[in-house]
Amino acid sequence: MTKFKIKSGDTVTVIAGDHKGSEGKVLQILRDKNRAIVEGVNLVSKHTKPSAQSPQGGIVKKEASIHISNLSLVEDGKAVRVGYTVDGDTKTRISKKTNKAI
Repeated sequence: MTKFKIKSGDTVTVIAGDHKGSEGKVLQILRDKNRAIVEGVNLVSKHTKPSAQSPQGGIVKKEASIHISNLSLVEDGKAVRVGYTVDGDTKTRISKKTNKAI
């Protein structure tokens, strides 16, 4: 299984692609596809059929996934690289820029 340095709930910025510069919170990580769904980034229009939940149907704006390599973790408003430090049994994520725990 692939290990990512970004987790659900992290604030990330997009560093490459059409949505470069956008920031948002990670809603979900798709491990099998190496992708993540970020709040407010890569919105697509999804056409929905009328159903019991939405009798009207119509067009819904929804976040699509973005490749994990195009994302960078944000700390104090700036993109940072992530490293790890091990103290006994605990493994902690740290910022490579400031060496502080994230």
